[in-house]
Amino acid sequence: MIRACQAFNARCRDRHGSVSRVHLSKMDVETVLTVILYRRLKRGNRRRRYWVHPILTTRLTESHYIILYPKLRQYGPKFFNYFRMSIKSFDDLLALINEELVADENTVRYTISPEEKLIITLRYLATGCSLGTLSYDYRIGKSTVATIIPHVCETIWRKLKPIVMSEPTKEKWYEISEIFEKHSKFPNCLGALDGKHIRLIQPEHTGSMYYNYKHFFSLVLMALADANYCFVWVDIGAYGKNSDSGIFKNSSLYKKLTERSLDLPDPKTLLIKNRPTVLPYVIVADEAFGMMENLMRPYGGRSLTYAKKIFNNRLTLARRYVECTFGIMCNKWRILHRPLDVNMCFAEKIVKAICTLHNYVRMRDGYNFDDTLYTPQLENLASHYTGRAVRQADNVRENLTKYFINEGKLDWLDHNI
Repeated sequence: MIRACQAFNARCRDRHGSVSRVHLSKMDVETVLTVILYRRLKRGNRRRRYWVHPILTTRLTESHYIILYPKLRQYGPKFFNYFRMSIKSFDDLLALINEELVADENTVRYTISPEEKLIITLRYLATGCSLGTLSYDYRIGKSTVATIIPHVCETIWRKLKPIVMSEPTKEKWYEISEIFEKHSKFPNCLGALDGKHIRLIQPEHTGSMYYNYKHFFSLVLMALADANYCFVWVDIGAYGKNSDSGIFKNSSLYKKLTERSLDLPDPKTLLIKNRPTVLPYVIVADEAFGMMENLMRPYGGRSLTYAKKIFNNRLTLARRYVECTFGIMCNKWRILHRPLDVNMCFAEKIVKAICTLHNYVRMRDGYNFDDTLYTPQLENLASHYTGRAVRQADNVRENLTKYFINEGKLDWLDHNI
């Protein structure tokens, strides 16, 4: 009763907006409680028109989960087109996350199965349709759909990341470099690094924090990709206004590179001008990033020598893999083709789930031709670093340049230059 009276005191204000103290000694307690009860009744006077809308009552007979899903399982290509993964991959993913999605056994009303929750989430990520559309298709309330999808996305990220995006071991790094050298003719390459702006509807109360130099609102996905178009490492959620170099400097990958805590292979010896030269393993990136001993960027400027042009072209051949990885991911999970009209926490969960699902499908199901129809758009931003580390990086870049115009020369590229 005392708490009720205190609440009433807090709500009593005079016409100027300041709190007017109400002395309980002068006011009957029953009157106070009556006023509070009246206000609560007035606030909750609106009645729900339906307990369950008539359209949603046909969930067990007319939803896509009942009508369409069983038919899709009879046709593998159609199932892949609908869910962006094979039936076997879908079943294994469901088995992995099933325990996290099971509803409370004590629930009285009809519960949504983990299978249906996964179906709704994959369809949302694959098409970018609205929550309202999913609500009508699967005969589930819109607020329920809005609760299911973030939970499933978070579960997918937490369960799949250790399997498809764990930190590489020394043997795994070496395997990545071998595939890069085979496909892009760039030796000692551990991956291609770049950032991608994920479009957003302007988040509330953020001002220009997410407004990027391309003149739209976004959060940044910073990623390291291998030559199989899979993500080796990702950093998600940086402000769109931040530069790629600044985001990378605040990332865990940069910290581990500078502290030398990554389990990288030992430097490899290359024959340059008939002389054995020891070179470290490196990551390739564009001009937005600063030079490091283990990170190579192209030579800047326009009036470049023949040797520098050769190096820039060879680096671009390797760096294109991260651009193509972004393109494949967006073409498969088409929610990224439109601005995300959700809160920031939900948006980050969506991108995290998509990154892990991208790796999961690539590793298990390969790719379809339609997923690779993407033309990279290379960005050129300037960033300069000085000091001993940059001089060491310059030495590595000069040795690679010498290698590309001598022992590692590509005749067809020399003709283009």
